[in-house]
Amino acid sequence: MLELSNVRAGYGAINVLWDVSLAMQPGRLTAIVGQNGAGKTTLLRAIMGLLPLKQGEITLHGKRLDGTPTWDMADRGLAMVPEGRMVFRDMSVAENLIVGAFNKAHRPHVAARLEAAYEMFPRLRERRKQLAGSLSGGEAQMLAMARGLMSDPKILIVDEPSLGLAPLLVNELFGILARLKAEGRTIILVEQNTERALAIADHVYLLQGGKVALSEAAANVTLARLHELYFKH
Repeated sequence: MLELSNVRAGYGAINVLWDVSLAMQPGRLTAIVGQNGAGKTTLLRAIMGLLPLKQGEITLHGKRLDGTPTWDMADRGLAMVPEGRMVFRDMSVAENLIVGAFNKAHRPHVAARLEAAYEMFPRLRERRKQLAGSLSGGEAQMLAMARGLMSDPKILIVDEPSLGLAPLLVNELFGILARLKAEGRTIILVEQNTERALAIADHVYLLQGGKVALSEAAANVTLARLHELYFKH
């Protein structure tokens, strides 16, 4: 279990997260929703060690995670697919994927995980020798997700995967998330498309102003109620 307890974090003198407490259960998909500026990406950065905590703690299976350098997160079983399809544009698709298994412990499994990535994302196999900068937005998002899976993470963190994509590609990406969930992968999903997030999630957190405004099983949350809370303040 990944837990955040009374976490405060931000940028310099500006605090963004205020006493945030969350729990992500193994093998489940946890959706984090909220308006722009609610603190969703800041939360993910805090989990991944990109931002130091000002207060509180983050634990993984009861052991402190905060304070772990970002480059050691793969060894702790975490991988993040950042917002904006951040791929290495001047490297090939295959090279981008191999970077995802750069840590020493994962290098012996590169061939098998490349094959798994190509099986899950067939278009990446077709384009494996192309420069990542030549991919379409949807293909780049697939590459970013496949690269995140190359370390075989226990917890996959995905930030705004549908942003700027056509509906057909959104359907494809959410189908892959559903498949990963069915395989028992623990997933943390930040997503502005609340309808899609609710449909796939096991648990939903709504962030407002850097605070948790809702924490509930997704099956008990209607879209109308979520939108009412969205615009309450």
